[in-house]
Amino acid sequence: MPSQKSFRTKQKLARAQKQNRPIPQWIRLRTGNTIRMPQGNSTKTTIPPRRFHFRLYKVEMNHYRTSANPIELLTN
Repeated sequence: MPSQKSFRTKQKLARAQKQNRPIPQWIRLRTGNTIRMPQGNSTKTTIPPRRFHFRLYKVEMNHYRTSANPIELLTN
């Protein structure tokens, strides 16, 4: 991945980093320690089960580039 990222790529990576955190303890107390984790087979999102490790799971980045001409990329 390039060191100079676009703002859109940086936003997507920042959101994934914020979502990757443990469950707060007050939720464990509120629910009686019965917490259902996402299974990761949803059709809308690609959620890995439980927390994701940065080397095992990769954030899905969709690149919509169809041509290598930078002027065409700016006009779209």
